[in-house]
Amino acid sequence: MYLSLTEKCCSPCVRMSGVSQRLRHLTSTQTSTHTHSLASLCDNGVMVYMSYLSKTELQAFKKLLMEKKLLPHSLGITWQQLNRANWAETVHLLVESLPGELAWNVAHEILQTMNQRKICSLLQKELADLPAVVSVDSHLRKTPLSLTKEECDKIREYKQRVIEKSLPLWDNTVWPGNQADFLYLNVRNHEAILPYLFLPRSPQRKQPKVVVIHGIPGIGKTTLAKKIMLMWAHNEFYAHKFKFAFYFHCRELNWVGERSFSELIEGQGLRSQALVSKILSRPDQLLLLLDGFEELTSSLITRPSVMVEDWNQKLPGAFLLSSLLSKTMLPEATLLILVRPISWRGVELLVNGPSHVILTGFSRTETLDYFRLYFRGKTTRNQVVDFAMRNTILLSMCRVPVVCWIVCHSLRKVMQKMVNLTTACPNATSVCVLYLATLFPTICKKLSGSNYQKQLEGVCRLAAQGVWDLKSVFDKTDFQHVKVDEATIDTFLQVNILRKLQNQGDRYMFALFIFQEFFGALFYILFFPQRIIYYHPLSQVNIQDLIAMSRARESCETQMGLFLFGLLNEACAEIVMRSFNCRIALGNKLKAISVITHLNDYGCYDCSQLFPCLTEIAEKSFVHSALENYKKVSLKIRSLKDLQLSAFCLRYCQGLEKVELTLSRAFQQELWPDSEDPSPGTQLRKDKIVLSWWQDICSVFETNKNLKVLTVTNSVLEALFIETVTTTLQKPQCKVQRLQHVSHMLHKDFFHVLSENQHLRQLGAEHTKLGEEAVKFLCIAPKSPWCLLQCVRLKHCEATCRDWIQFTSSFQRNTHLKTLLLTASSLNIFVVKYLLLSYLRELTLENCNITEASCKEIAFALKHSKMLTHLSLAENKLEDAGSRHIWDALEHLMCPLQRLAETTELTGNGALKPHTIQLARWQACQPCCEYMMSSFKNNKSLRSLDLSFNRLMDDGVSLLCRALAEANCNLLVL
Repeated sequence: MYLSLTEKCCSPCVRMSGVSQRLRHLTSTQTSTHTHSLASLCDNGVMVYMSYLSKTELQAFKKLLMEKKLLPHSLGITWQQLNRANWAETVHLLVESLPGELAWNVAHEILQTMNQRKICSLLQKELADLPAVVSVDSHLRKTPLSLTKEECDKIREYKQRVIEKSLPLWDNTVWPGNQADFLYLNVRNHEAILPYLFLPRSPQRKQPKVVVIHGIPGIGKTTLAKKIMLMWAHNEFYAHKFKFAFYFHCRELNWVGERSFSELIEGQGLRSQALVSKILSRPDQLLLLLDGFEELTSSLITRPSVMVEDWNQKLPGAFLLSSLLSKTMLPEATLLILVRPISWRGVELLVNGPSHVILTGFSRTETLDYFRLYFRGKTTRNQVVDFAMRNTILLSMCRVPVVCWIVCHSLRKVMQKMVNLTTACPNATSVCVLYLATLFPTICKKLSGSNYQKQLEGVCRLAAQGVWDLKSVFDKTDFQHVKVDEATIDTFLQVNILRKLQNQGDRYMFALFIFQEFFGALFYILFFPQRIIYYHPLSQVNIQDLIAMSRARESCETQMGLFLFGLLNEACAEIVMRSFNCRIALGNKLKAISVITHLNDYGCYDCSQLFPCLTEIAEKSFVHSALENYKKVSLKIRSLKDLQLSAFCLRYCQGLEKVELTLSRAFQQELWPDSEDPSPGTQLRKDKIVLSWWQDICSVFETNKNLKVLTVTNSVLEALFIETVTTTLQKPQCKVQRLQHVSHMLHKDFFHVLSENQHLRQLGAEHTKLGEEAVKFLCIAPKSPWCLLQCVRLKHCEATCRDWIQFTSSFQRNTHLKTLLLTASSLNIFVVKYLLLSYLRELTLENCNITEASCKEIAFALKHSKMLTHLSLAENKLEDAGSRHIWDALEHLMCPLQRLAETTELTGNGALKPHTIQLARWQACQPCCEYMMSSFKNNKSLRSLDLSFNRLMDDGVSLLCRALAEANCNLLVL
């Protein structure tokens, strides 16, 4: 299960290089697992209804639990432990302590005493749905460890050291904690997940033994680990379960030689091998937090033969860690793994059945809160917040708390110079440039002029290679390979662009991964006049990968591609040249246009990867050249960022013919979050900005003369959004001919479009509920002289019998309608009467509960229809009696019925494809073949027949073949 959704890029046109395949592997392994949002972390948890209890009610529940002495005495649970437990920890205590159904029975008894009838009913329903438990872990009823007074004192001393070591939660020894204006804020979402991490899951009713917390660099994994250790030391984190907790950073496992795990535990400050042995003898009470896998020097070992169970056996660090992850050593211990996406690939080969959480960082509201706290003056604060709300790429980067500080720090410098923010910061990349610009005077001063460009090139090359190779830790050999000398390393350390790893010798990382991404992008725009090729060219595959990376940021960890396109912006490039004292080459810019055009040639129209890059380059001529030949796009709008990017880029798709639009529920949640921005005018400003972006998107439906098809799928539209799009579609300038709606509800305003847009020829709706009001307006539309609909398709649409009758009767006098396709809709005989309009050419009634009685009406209409060329009654239980009516009618047709086959579509010029009738899956048997024989002899127009998935049997097929052998049978397709 996952805390946040990830998505896979499955466009066939992008040929993936090695790095992109690795990135795809990282995202696909996550999406293939159960995925959860914060609100649904408990979706498969047990007793989640306990969360409905108020704090007072929960305390009352816990008091009754202790007073009635319903917990096993052998567990040694004290009121002090239970008093601080939240509802999830209380559930954990019940389910883990009481075998089988006893936990539910105890909870039910207490809830009944408290008169919690609703929760009692939910409990009984859950218990009935849960499978029976075959066995119960015997260790749950073990007695607590017997510790001497001296050992208890050592545990208390250890907890005190944990408290001292965990404060402050953010590391003030690592950049930028030593900056005077640095502002630290907790990420509320991250803290909210803590109680739920070990909630017992169904159907096993057990807590997950391995929880993996994923997060991009800087998002707060280590801070969260410190928070957990701090809470544990204060007996506030699963105190009844985890008697012992230890945090290990993988740098501690990079030792030379061999050590045992018991020695590693003893080194945490316990200083007693006897105490360590007691602790490890009860792994069910042990919580191990493992962090910093990117700093592990040796690869993890996946061969079972080299893994060991004995915690006293001395092993190399990688072997020991592999034994723990695979549960070969201490299988009953609980593991909490904190990992970057690049490190997860090696870890996942070892862990079995983990529960997953993805840290998402600051929410949009929290980011704006941070801005308001950082900027004191009201005028300045409002200007910065407004600027940020209009730059969603920049705002999304700020979900990493330290990047949020960088942005604020840079914008404050701009505001102090009384410069317009939009002018000074043409894109998000430029804000990062402005921060680094404050550090480069020191770098330029320390490095000689002749050597400066080469050293900068070497640092950038190292950064880029690290991104491609999924590498973030570098040693002296890596620097020597790119010809970066020690003086340069010291200089970049001095300005906190690089940092040296603690107790790791000569091993370094970029202080923030965003720095590595930026310098990696800078590598491809540096200018070298003395060389034949004066810049480092990117291949087509490289550019495709960089574009793909721009979207993978949600789950993988590089936005080097986004920075590259940002640096290709000429205004941003000017800032780089001026600030970094270097020359810039934009040779890769034309190559990028060529690649984007190439993507279009392969039919890629999901632009979720491409639009961020084009918005970041923010040059109209470039975006126009890149998109002018795109024929179709798929807009999957999951966030305000997606909305802004689509609004900017869509206007440049001049050749656009088809748009598929999806506004997800996640977008609505971001638009109307549970916790609103506290500033009175913020929501009003946001609504105004969002509406302007939506209007920009809708304006394309009016101004683009080539646009013919609009499909709205799985969308949750607010009233104002519906009004905007339908008003645009009603305008005479709108040339849309086909409107397809796939959603749970079809709004009445969409039917106003039918009455006003004379260009509209096809209307489709799928998985939609046709409410009474919607049907009312749908019935009015065909009476309009502007309604020239030729085709109506309704698939899996819900409506009452009365509504169906009104709908079909409304088209009686509209002679433009030639095709009516109804699939998976419940119809009865009264509805069928109105469906058989005399001027219809195509009629599909598939899986519509057509019965024998309805077949009589259909047969009657067939005999009198002069236009029908296609009839499909597939997937209806007609039986022999019903089919006989149809075959009898086929003998006396006046209409040119030609084919019984698959559904029909309109071709590009509006002409009909070969006419069809489909009788597949109608449960025809051998007797109906006798009726066919007579029909074949008398019907001269039938050309195609589909009888698939029917039980004709051998005798039926023999009769059919005899009919086909007749000289006057004109059937061509069977």
